[in-house]
Amino acid sequence: MTPKPRPKQALPLAEAAPVPRLFSPAVPATRARLLRVLALLPALAFFLMVLTPPLNHDVAAILNFAERWVAGESLFRDLIDVNPPLIFVLTAIPAVIDRISPLDIVQSWLLCVVGLLVLSWRLCLRLRQGIEEGPVERAVLDALIPLVLVMVAYDVGQREHLMALFALPYALLAARRAQGIATSRGLGLTVTIAAALGFALKPHFLAVPALVEALVLVHRGPAAALRDRLPWLMAAIWALYLASLPVFFPDYLGFVVPLVMDFYLSNGGIGLFNVIFTDKLGAALLALLAVLSMLAWRGAGVPARMLAVVGIGGFLSAWVQHKGWSYHVVPMAMATALMAGWIVARWFDRALPAGRAEQAAPVLALALVVAVAAVHVRGESPWRQIWYGTLAEGQLTATLKREVAGERLLVLSPDIYPVYPALNYARARSTLRTMNLWLLIGAYPDCPEGAPRYREPWEMSRPEFLVYRTVAEDFARAPPGAVLVAKNSGIPRCGAEDFDPIAYFSRHPAFAETWRHYTRVVHMNAYLLYLRED
Repeated sequence: MTPKPRPKQALPLAEAAPVPRLFSPAVPATRARLLRVLALLPALAFFLMVLTPPLNHDVAAILNFAERWVAGESLFRDLIDVNPPLIFVLTAIPAVIDRISPLDIVQSWLLCVVGLLVLSWRLCLRLRQGIEEGPVERAVLDALIPLVLVMVAYDVGQREHLMALFALPYALLAARRAQGIATSRGLGLTVTIAAALGFALKPHFLAVPALVEALVLVHRGPAAALRDRLPWLMAAIWALYLASLPVFFPDYLGFVVPLVMDFYLSNGGIGLFNVIFTDKLGAALLALLAVLSMLAWRGAGVPARMLAVVGIGGFLSAWVQHKGWSYHVVPMAMATALMAGWIVARWFDRALPAGRAEQAAPVLALALVVAVAAVHVRGESPWRQIWYGTLAEGQLTATLKREVAGERLLVLSPDIYPVYPALNYARARSTLRTMNLWLLIGAYPDCPEGAPRYREPWEMSRPEFLVYRTVAEDFARAPPGAVLVAKNSGIPRCGAEDFDPIAYFSRHPAFAETWRHYTRVVHMNAYLLYLRED
């Protein structure tokens, strides 16, 4: 008798049909570590953009001035600029490194900027210690903070970026103060001093600490907030800086500030209403408003609220400058990105079960940083870095390196970019007392009917006569190796007659006599380069 076959037992579902799960507990720890490494790649990519030419044009111009100052020229007398002195004092550090080390000026600057980036990152890392963070929150912040510090790429090193670099740890410190969380004295002092210097770079930046301290006061109450020594230390630093100006930089208050009031503030500005609708400021404001709406969720956290007021202060700072330039929105963009990522991470920690949040954290961190990086791969970077050598600005750099490397150069141009950083890469030094011809542009804003193209010396305002006289006299006293002239003077064309800087200055006998020794040798798209004959 043949035995009946036994019925097959059904296998457990897990054995019969294994279904791969993205957040399965079986996912090895090595895969989680790999995802965390991948989440750092966007920050690394933007960091490489920082190290790749071109240097930011405003940073390069300030660096060129700092180099000349360290070499012996007088700040705000031989070197006339609208920026308050602190940025030149700080930028003198790489200029000194350049003089005492094998590094060139650009390499010295990059070394200092990398040091500041590392310092800001370390301060943020230490300020997160002792704070309870969910697994997603921890993974996101580990990857997002380094990205936020460098995501502006081309604008790294700008005054707004330097301010934001230490406004972020200042906001984290303020969050600890608001919640009564103890912070070591050394860490608190370091963050406060660094932030105070950052906010002192421009008077507009003071909107940020004013709003942050107001929020701290709301959380702690007036009595506790006013007993806190750190805000008073910050105020003392600013008072000391102001008191130093008439002592160490009297020409800034007595000579430069009047020029700023007469010429610079009205040069190239946009109305306070219209500037809100420019592409850079308008887009940054919309992003900020969208993220601010997320604060309606109670679980957003005090750090996110501190970042919110940093973003609002950054907007106010950009708005009052009424230019709408890309670097003006850097503080609000950095604060907005970090705030958004922080709030989203906290939401996931509360929405997911504890075990699932731990498993999902690496993937969510990677997704968030990729999203932030994708938003900021626009406009300037990495496209400016990729194509720099083939564009007109890269060709100007190559021409100056070939023709006038290491020479002194008179630059008659309305441009900051691309004259800077081309001069820096060529190790050439401008002899003009201003970074460009902005004083001359301010003197000829339009074409008065019936007026001659160029004013006679006795008709000139004090700032115009200053430019006319100093350019001619400096040119004659120490003739530079070359003269770079922009084809576009930046001054309105009046009828059929354009504004020719050479014709304008040649009316001065000293300039005209010296100019006879120069001949045009290079004709570029936007510039003419003249070399001095031996």
